[in-house]
Amino acid sequence: MSAPFADAMVEALSEARLALAAGDVPVGAVVIDAQGAIIGRGHNQREATHDPTAHAEVLALREAASAAHTWRLDGCTLVVTLEPCVMCAGALLAARIPRLVIGAWDPKAGATGSQWDVVRDARIGAKVEVIAGVGEAESAAMLTEFFAAKR
Repeated sequence: MSAPFADAMVEALSEARLALAAGDVPVGAVVIDAQGAIIGRGHNQREATHDPTAHAEVLALREAASAAHTWRLDGCTLVVTLEPCVMCAGALLAARIPRLVIGAWDPKAGATGSQWDVVRDARIGAKVEVIAGVGEAESAAMLTEFFAAKR
């Protein structure tokens, strides 16, 4: 794993395992502040809460904004095990997050570089730094096993 974000990805993977244990798609996320401290955590909870917006990233962003006492998380980094979808990419932009670290790409619904690139779309003035592949093998394996068991 990439040294600067390896510890944060370990925590995001831990969150993903919580989603897996609850029968949800195993995606986990953490928000770290400029000093590297985790200020927000989340894992998919759509099944548990019956909430279509209860994605790991959204929940981590909500917790981080609450901890920081501001919705502007412009000094923070979002670390997530799976490339964010369009909704989560939009939430990332709304929170003013300047850096995104992802584990596995999502070639089906990813919106930060694979299917779409919402977070770096010049038409909306987005300039988020995307660092991919941190914890990719473990992130991808967890997702592959989850979906194989569903089939």
